Amino acid sequence: MYATAFLDIPPLNTASGSITLPGSKSISNRVLLLAALSEGSTDVHDLLDSDDTRVMLEALRQLGCGVHQNHSTVTIEGLGGKPKVAQAKLFMGNAGTAIRPLTAALAVMGGDYELSGVPRMHERPIGDLVDAMRQLGCQIDYLEKSGYPPLRIGQPTLNLSAPIQVRGDVSSQFLTALLMALPLVAMHRAPTLGNDVVIEVVGELISRPYIEITLNLLAQFGVVVQRDGWQRFTIPAGSQIRTPGEIYVEADASSASYFIALGAIAARARGQKGIKILGVGAASIQGDIRFVEAAQMMGAQVTSGPNWLEISRGAWPLKAIDLDCNHIPDAAMTLAVMALYADGTTTLRNIASWRVKETDRLAAMACELRKLGATVDEGADYIRITPPASVGAWKAASIHTYDDHRVAMCFSLAAFNPAGLPVRIEDPKCVAKTFPDYFEALFSLVQTSPKHVPVICIDGPTASGKGTLAAELAKRLGYHFLDSGALYRIAALAASRAGLPIASSGEAQIASLLPQLRIEFAGNRILLNGEDVSEAIRTEENGMNASKVSALAPVRAALVALQHSFHRLPGLVADGRDMGSVIFPQAQLKVFLTASAPQRAQRRFKQLISKGISTTLDSLRADLEARDERDRTRSASPLKPAQDAVLLDNSDLSVETSVDLVLGWWQGKQPF
Repeated sequence: MYATAFLDIPPLNTASGSITLPGSKSISNRVLLLAALSEGSTDVHDLLDSDDTRVMLEALRQLGCGVHQNHSTVTIEGLGGKPKVAQAKLFMGNAGTAIRPLTAALAVMGGDYELSGVPRMHERPIGDLVDAMRQLGCQIDYLEKSGYPPLRIGQPTLNLSAPIQVRGDVSSQFLTALLMALPLVAMHRAPTLGNDVVIEVVGELISRPYIEITLNLLAQFGVVVQRDGWQRFTIPAGSQIRTPGEIYVEADASSASYFIALGAIAARARGQKGIKILGVGAASIQGDIRFVEAAQMMGAQVTSGPNWLEISRGAWPLKAIDLDCNHIPDAAMTLAVMALYADGTTTLRNIASWRVKETDRLAAMACELRKLGATVDEGADYIRITPPASVGAWKAASIHTYDDHRVAMCFSLAAFNPAGLPVRIEDPKCVAKTFPDYFEALFSLVQTSPKHVPVICIDGPTASGKGTLAAELAKRLGYHFLDSGALYRIAALAASRAGLPIASSGEAQIASLLPQLRIEFAGNRILLNGEDVSEAIRTEENGMNASKVSALAPVRAALVALQHSFHRLPGLVADGRDMGSVIFPQAQLKVFLTASAPQRAQRRFKQLISKGISTTLDSLRADLEARDERDRTRSASPLKPAQDAVLLDNSDLSVETSVDLVLGWWQGKQPF
């Protein structure tokens, strides 16, 4: 997951490959709560690992529920309708799929509970659910603003003499909460005429497909709800939530929308098929699977199977549509970005629920689409989008994401703009709510011209601090990191382990070995084929072997190719002695880092002493000066600044100051 302040996505060209999606958030949290309310043990397979599910799991633990995790399978030891802990303060983050059904369940069971969340959660209405629960005799009080969390729940005095009424035009989650909680009441009522639990929906029910998910899952847990249209729901007396033993969570159809759109927008890579999505198919129980129909209306070519979809670009430009999106409220946000590539004005209607989600999504989408050059008309329950009038009308934009995962994910698709402009996504870590590895998944499928993938080169003499500076820059930008000096040591270690002679007699074999190595720079660790070799490559023996390796011309050529392999999305920060002058001459920013020999000797002295290695400042300084001279005068790639490099003397600068300086230079080159 990218935890940077922002993530710059270069202009993208093509896409191909397959993606296995994470589990559905809507299904995951429903299943967790039903498993917790049932009696017995439930194995939940393929559970989504996200902020929202972690919130639910932690709340269930606090209530005394047994939770045992094993990778993507979680075993829930049910409470049998009676929490083991009668008093608790539960933090629900910004998870509407957790706080609403849990509020209803706890209010029916009774106890002394407080439910709160992040500030945005305290702005999301819950009054209609509370009103419905109070009709039932539940005790729920507002701790701050009436109609909104945080809440306090007490002991109920239940009364089901009349149907429970709930508004359906604000959020379908209110009805879902009632449907999941009221079997706890029905189980204690004798199955005689008039003892059924009845819910009546007041007004039009929005987001009906999410109710279909709830009803489907309730049936899997033994509760068959009788539905009279979308206005009346009956839970038969005697109904009881029973564990199915095990249950599988479908992949998230809402998350599929981004990759369906990707297939519709992006040209195919040469010789490749489109985008194949694994884990969800046309038979999904999730309403958002109908996003496929909307994408096809806009021109996407889609084929599907029981657990997969394959999408490729059909009509281009895409076709503008006018669509009632009540059936796909979350996925419809992706249509708004697809509209940027359409041949006219697209109108998305019946989306008033956007305003009470993680943010006011109608206002947010309108604002960010305009930044890209679109003309947008925002109404109370609709949005109308006209794409930029020409290629020249597109704008490079920094997208504010409002701590909303769906805003971040759908706007990543704007990087396919015909103007070849990058897109900046602010606070990319907000995708952790449902899809923590979204951007990694996106980058695994898309391709672009190497000239569009940014490179920052940090060159300089030994002990100048270039490795520390480059690593921190990469971390701050979310870019890949390349420690070129370590590659020679890795090559030497790999050759030694393979039993190859580190001499001219083994140079061809060593050169052919290098492309097979899987090398990762992960924070302060260097991984070779998954093994941490950070210390192994620094031994004196391996250092001597690295010097021998560097003298072998075929190995040096293979190492150049290996260095180029690190040049991939979303960008690269490379440190060495000839990164800007030889390896990446096209780099957008080249920095030549220097420091005085005394200062570098002092740094190296502290480093060695901290490792228990005895040395003297004078000997270190003499060694560094001699090495500088050798590096300056060597025939192959002598140490010198690239012609367009920026010189940075960090003799008297902290690492943080140096990083801020270079980031400032980099930001000055961006179009945002």
